[in-house]
Parts: sequence; C-alpha cells; structure tokens
Amino acid sequence: MRNKGTGLMALGLALILGAAALTGYNLLEARNAEKASAILVQELRQQLPPPALPPELPVDETIPAETLPDYVRFPSLEMPVVTLEGEDYIGMLVIPQLELELPVMADWSYAALKTAPCRYEGSAYTGNLILMAHNYDSHFGRLKDLRPEDVVFFTDMEDNRFSYRVVELETLDADAVDYMSAGDWDLTLFTCTYGGQSRVTIRCEEMK
Repeated sequence: MRNKGTGLMALGLALILGAAALTGYNLLEARNAEKASAILVQELRQQLPPPALPPELPVDETIPAETLPDYVRFPSLEMPVVTLEGEDYIGMLVIPQLELELPVMADWSYAALKTAPCRYEGSAYTGNLILMAHNYDSHFGRLKDLRPEDVVFFTDMEDNRFSYRVVELETLDADAVDYMSAGDWDLTLFTCTYGGQSRVTIRCEEMK
C-alpha cells in the first residue's frame, strides 16, 4: 500500500513539474515573440517610402483618377511585400486599445506564427483581410478585451493606412474554418484559445 502511495506521489510530482516546464517554455516563446516583433516593426518602418505630397488642385476641382493610389484604382493588385531575413511582410498592425504595434507576415505557417501575426487570407485592398496570431499577450492573446467602436489600424508597405472600427466579437469552434471567411467583414483578427478548443474572433469594418 505504501509503495502504491509513493508511486502516486511520484506521478503527481512528475505531472506538476511537466506543467511547470510547459508553462515556462510558453512564457519564453512569448517573450521571444515580443522582442522579435518590436525589432521587425522598426525595420519595416525604415522600408516605408517617404510621405507623398498631395496634389495641388484648383478650388472645387476633384482629384484626377491618375493621382489616386494604385490600390484604389486597381484593388485586385497583390499587396506589396518587404522581405526581412527571408520572410515576406505586408505591413504593420496597430491596436491602440491593447497598446500593440505588430508586423504582419504575408503568409502563415506554424513557424512564422512564433514570430509575428500572419495573413490568413484576403487583402486590405479588396476589403476582406483576415489576420491570425498566437495567443501570446504581446500578439493576439488580449483580443477578447476589445469592444465595439475600438479602432484598429493597418499600414501596408507603401504607407497606405487603413482604419477600422471593431463591430463584433465572436467565439468560433476550432473546426469552423469556412465561417472564418464568411460575411462581409473588411478586417478579421483571430487567435486560438488555450488548448485550441475555440477561436476568439474580432470582426471590423473600415472607416471611410
């Protein structure tokens, strides 16, 4: 009986140590991701073109179509990328309410998500951009704290800035893949909950 009790105590201790080790590993990953994102944002800012001067127009004259940004005239254009250390980035995301400023990778992979938020699909130009990230506090771990009317900003690598308003927060099942891109949302942000059972999802509309 004593041996059985000793074995159970040893098993319990092993489980506690394993959980502690896993927690420590997750915290280390989160800190590394936070540091990497901060460095990448600074490097991406250096790649932005200088601000363009607005055209000088006579009074009451509309802006000629040829002076409009390319993405307005040709929204089906691919979003431009900047390559840093072998990875492509499409821009930067700012969420003032959460005090976040993050780089955004052009394509997602499990390895890429350990560094920065990634594009899941879509484009800011066509009004269907979907971004995903890990639930690190320094990435999308605090999306659940956003509320309707909070603002989100995305700047592409040609320094075009898009402003969004949070409209809705959803919690989707982990297997609701098709529903993630359903609806007429200009911007969607999502992350998995701990354990991966569901996805915290923020739906936004562009502020024109």
